[in-house]
Parts: sequence; structure tokens; C-alpha cells
Amino acid sequence: QMAAPFLYNTEERSHYGCLGHEVQIEYLKAYICRPSFSTDKAVIVVHDVFGWRFPDIRYIVDLMAGHGYITICPDFFKGTKAWKSTDHWPDFSDWMKNHDPMKVDKEADVVFKYLKEQCGAKKIGIVGFSWGGMAVHHLMLKNPQLTAGVSLYGIVRDSEERYSLLNPTFFIFGEKDHTISLDQIFLLEDKLKQYCKVPYKIKVYPGQVHGFAQLQPEDMKPGDKPYIEEARRDMIDWIKMFV
Repeated sequence: QMAAPFLYNTEERSHYGCLGHEVQIEYLKAYICRPSFSTDKAVIVVHDVFGWRFPDIRYIVDLMAGHGYITICPDFFKGTKAWKSTDHWPDFSDWMKNHDPMKVDKEADVVFKYLKEQCGAKKIGIVGFSWGGMAVHHLMLKNPQLTAGVSLYGIVRDSEERYSLLNPTFFIFGEKDHTISLDQIFLLEDKLKQYCKVPYKIKVYPGQVHGFAQLQPEDMKPGDKPYIEEARRDMIDWIKMFV
């Protein structure tokens, strides 16, 4: 049984006025934001358990677009109910059975096709948070067309098949994350040293809890702000280096 989960405190979130718009791609809805100039570089943002409409995730999409990427967050839950902070924790494992972060390949393919054919994307990166961090880890093992990935506090599941990353991947963790122990992070590091043939990086941010890196500026606590900003800068720098 997992410890009480991904459910960092989401009650107090500022409303976010989005810069992008929603689109329909085949059977998926998605939120997309484009930079002010034309580019052939794109980034997919994978939402957490709170889904593609969560204000924090839309803020991240707009942030990436501001750095010059066509940025898209598809609804990986395919129209089914996202988890809500008011839902009952005992139901979480059942909910997770129907929302498996390892079963995102079909949706990813739909988005790749859209980015290439409709947006002219030649290079595609991916970043994901929590549930989305797990999805990114999975997709970076499967999809050579993803030039780089950033997985933010995706729970690390230990198995031998999880370490042969195809392209550069950066793993961001909070030191005080109650869902991911430092032992798991050290194990990930050991295994990547053994099996991984591409650039990778693991970084742990002092004092930070699960979900720390996607907060909007007005929701940050002053003590956490430098670490949140650093994690976001690191995320963007990694994407810029490879995408």
C-alpha cells in the first residue's frame, strides 16, 4: 500500500488566465500554446493526477511556450475523471488502475502525429509532473522521436527494464517527497550508471515536497521559491540543451 500519495495540497490555487487555447486532436482534447514566432521545436507537457485542466499545468505549458516551444498538454485521461483533492484516498488505487501512467503510448502517438503534421515540429521534447513524470520515464524508454525528457517527481518503480533510456533524460525530485524515498533515488542513480547509454541527470532539491515545481508564483512560499525557480530553470535548460 502506497503512503498517502501524489495529493499535495491543491486547495489553495490561484485562478490562472491561460494564454493558449484548447484543440481537439482525433479523440483527444489538448491545451496548446505557441510562441510569438514560428518554430519547428515542440514540447509535450504531461499532467499529473489532477488532469489537463489543472491551473498549475496550464501555467507550465505557457511558460514553456514563452521559451520558444510549441507546447501542448493533451488529456491523457481521455475524457475520464481526473483525481480531485476532495476524492477519498482509499479509492486512489482503483482510480490508478484505470489511469496507468505506463499506458500512454497510443495517446503519445496521436500527439506526435499532430505536432509533426499540423505544427511542423521536427524536434519534440517532453516534461511531466508526478503521474506525468512516471509517463515521461516510460516514454523515454520507448520513443526515439522524443529528443529529451524531464521527469519531475515520478514515482520510481524498480525493474531492470526501466534504465535503457533512448535519449537524454533529467529526473527532478524533492528531498522531502513522502512518496519517493531517497533510497529509491539512489537506486535509480545506480541503475542508470550501469545501463544508461545517453546523458541523464538526477537532482534533489532541498526541503521540497511532492508537486513543488509546478506552483504558480503567487502560490509559492518564500522559503521554497528559490528551489522552485531553480527546478524550473533546470528543466528549461535541459530542454534547451537537447531540443
